Amino acid sequence: MKANESHVKGISNICIRGYWATYGETHRKDWIERVISEFYNHERILSEVTESNRDWGGYFVAVENGEVIGAAGGGMIDEEVGELFVIYIDPARRNEGIGSKLLDAVTKQQKLEYRAKEQWVSVQKGNMKGIPFYEAKGLIFKYEKAPKENPMYIKLRHSRKI
Repeated sequence: MKANESHVKGISNICIRGYWATYGETHRKDWIERVISEFYNHERILSEVTESNRDWGGYFVAVENGEVIGAAGGGMIDEEVGELFVIYIDPARRNEGIGSKLLDAVTKQQKLEYRAKEQWVSVQKGNMKGIPFYEAKGLIFKYEKAPKENPMYIKLRHSRKI
């Protein structure tokens, strides 16, 4: 479902827990804390659930018993090209199909509302939680990209036709 203001705390919690579970053993603690502070704070998530457009389509959430157990969001990076920017699942709930449903919701939005014909995602090199998931969904590795701000954390770029 599309997230609203009542989901902000749950989205923040899932993204923070998911980020630590994904990168806690591969990234520096100060890097993780900076990313969490910048992207998963209450004010930013509140604005991201209340304001959506082609560049950011808002968050989609998986909710069970009133609790957010997964969150995802994306947007358009070109006229017919979408990107999945974020997807995290409660680490204890992986491999239950929650991520697949969230990816499907973002993909449907990009395809039907924004007329995307292609979808991209960046995944950290060595992220053996994300890479197999994306490849199972038909996203194909295209190239590596070393971010200017921290070139040791190499991103793998994957895409698929949608």
